[in-house]
Amino acid sequence: MASVETVRCGVIGYGGAFNMGKAHAGWMTAAGLQPVAVCELDPKRAAAAKVDFPAVRTFDEVGEMLEDGGVDLVTVITPHNTHAPLALQCLKAGKHVITEKPFCLTVAEATAMIDAAKANGVMLSTFHNRRWDGDYLAIRDVIDRGIIGEVFHVEAIGGGWGHPGHWWRSDKKISGGGFYDWGAHYIDWVLGILPGPMKNVTGFFHKLVWDDITNEDHTQATIRFAGGAYADVQISTIARAPKPRWRILGTKGGILDEGGSLQVFGDMAGLTGRAEVPYQKTNWQAYYDNVAAHLLKGEPLAVTPESARRVIAVIETAEKSAKSGVSEPVPYE
Repeated sequence: MASVETVRCGVIGYGGAFNMGKAHAGWMTAAGLQPVAVCELDPKRAAAAKVDFPAVRTFDEVGEMLEDGGVDLVTVITPHNTHAPLALQCLKAGKHVITEKPFCLTVAEATAMIDAAKANGVMLSTFHNRRWDGDYLAIRDVIDRGIIGEVFHVEAIGGGWGHPGHWWRSDKKISGGGFYDWGAHYIDWVLGILPGPMKNVTGFFHKLVWDDITNEDHTQATIRFAGGAYADVQISTIARAPKPRWRILGTKGGILDEGGSLQVFGDMAGLTGRAEVPYQKTNWQAYYDNVAAHLLKGEPLAVTPESARRVIAVIETAEKSAKSGVSEPVPYE
């Protein structure tokens, strides 16, 4: 990536939910990038963007922002089913693109986005900011230092019991389904712990309780890796009985995370010893710091589009398996 002096940024979507438009623009600014434009259909939210960042220009049409907004990079912060079409529009206009997670909804969309980025010589990434969560950083540190040996088994559980709410994130046509929100983070975490090639995925999807929404109530993917390791990831809104968020087994020890800190188990003179390991400091700013370093200094991109496509491939393959009743191979593995 050629060195440039500054990167001018635009944001598509400045909605009030979680105030992520403001958050992204703030992270951009802190990384030395320059927010210059916001595209938002709701006039009240566009006005809020001007209050938060008085120097930005606001637009209500994406094409106009791409043509007249003076942007080099666009972050897409919109409902899941719009990520791919908006990203493709921006990529084909020669803009660097970041999508909020999930990257998109299908492997076909992911591949089209990757191909468009390559064809236009621009960066493409997705906001997997939770690679810099303090609990995950602590887990990776324990594993990377060899404390528990070679990891061969991972269990990751998210959710509990509770109605997910009546909005677009509960509408399968828009959200993609019950696995695409928190599940995208969990799958990305697991693929960081077990980065080797995947052999197949077995999926189990249940629609049992919440009849007034269209997302699945319980989703599960069991991922078998080429080297023999496997991971089980569950995202549920009907799990009344809790399980630890993480249970990781290695050839020399294991990790249990029930919240607050890690419990790390290992050999101690022939006995099983246990140590409490605190979480590290969460640092979501690191995502945009890396993007800035990539675009301005040519440093490697941390969250590549190919890694983001692997996450979507697992989720899509899990649903395919749930319908077929057999384990299914993962595309691009």
